[in-house]
Amino acid sequence: MQLFALKHTSFVDRISTPTLGANSMKASTHRILSTHVGSLPRPKPLLDQMRNTLDGRGDELDYADALREAVVDCVRQQVAHGIDVVTDGEQSKTGFSRYISERLEGFEMRPRPAGAGFAPEVADFPEYYEQYFRRAMYGGAVAQATALECVGPVAYVGQAQIARDVANLKEATRGSEVDEVFMPAVAPSAVGRNTYYESDEEYYFAVADALHVEYQAIVDARFVLQVDDPFLSELFSYSELPRDECRERADLYVAALNRALSGIPPDKVRYHTCYGINEGPRTHDAPLSELLPLILKINAGAYSFEAANARHEHEYHVWERAKLPADKLLIPGVVTHSCAIVEHPELVAERITRFARIVGRERVLAGADCGFSSQATYNPEIHPRIVWAKFEALAEGARLASQTLWA
Repeated sequence: MQLFALKHTSFVDRISTPTLGANSMKASTHRILSTHVGSLPRPKPLLDQMRNTLDGRGDELDYADALREAVVDCVRQQVAHGIDVVTDGEQSKTGFSRYISERLEGFEMRPRPAGAGFAPEVADFPEYYEQYFRRAMYGGAVAQATALECVGPVAYVGQAQIARDVANLKEATRGSEVDEVFMPAVAPSAVGRNTYYESDEEYYFAVADALHVEYQAIVDARFVLQVDDPFLSELFSYSELPRDECRERADLYVAALNRALSGIPPDKVRYHTCYGINEGPRTHDAPLSELLPLILKINAGAYSFEAANARHEHEYHVWERAKLPADKLLIPGVVTHSCAIVEHPELVAERITRFARIVGRERVLAGADCGFSSQATYNPEIHPRIVWAKFEALAEGARLASQTLWA
């Protein structure tokens, strides 16, 4: 397998440097930078402390020590495996969206049946999902799957938790040779169900105003904010709503997110969407072409999306037809979370180069399709050693692509 060569020297001349400010997120100005989506497996000592804390048996100091050590080790591992733009691995979070239940008031938790978010997939492949829900993530999760129900005024009360996370990540990256640091936070669309506010618009805007506190804290810490929003993609993939109602709901999601981002420079924000399912058939995934007009309305400086798994790799062609604004970056997934096969670095380089040929080399960062442990679990679907091997392939693929693109 060989990288496809640049056929015309005019290609490099056609690449335009993104018009980003001096304090903006890093672009690939001299080489392709590598990053990922955020969530990574938690070590067993931290999971034990987290479980004990949730059960009311934990010691706050022991948990704080375990968390701090986990973040330091997580950053060290990312650097050792070639990742340029790093994060804390979401080590403190019981789940990429569940964590927010500890930081917002006005909600009560309700049980959520497994597979509630992607019923059409379960209906089409019941035998597979019967096994799926018994293994890995659902068998070893430290916290029960729950749904939030809004029962009162929404307000942010997670100042202590976000301050702790910021402090741990600053400590872990101090003195490290990393190009940039980002921190994920959930989008308004992922926060529960409204039973209190008179309208969904009023509800999502209230959630947005509350989440703005967390978003601002991340940016004030001089980190890049990553907003995680799988529910935009899942809306078009698994919802039973008619298409016109899906679009209306999606417009509301976008409006709420932009409200939450109010006052935050877009070039300090990266937006991530995906389809939520890991090792599944994925036959209901909505095409990127349907989502793209909505994604481009979001006030972010970079867009992260699935582009490596077998349901979405072909969709790089969408960017041949879409016009990416001059001040935006792409973070396509070039390794996937939905398969244990470790991608060959030459294939990773090909994937990177495809996007660079379309939008320009400086405007592409090499990323992952999604996180590798979106829930705190003893049994992540992709084993941690395989995750690090994928990151090595990601970093090597970025190096190979850079050799070609900057030849």
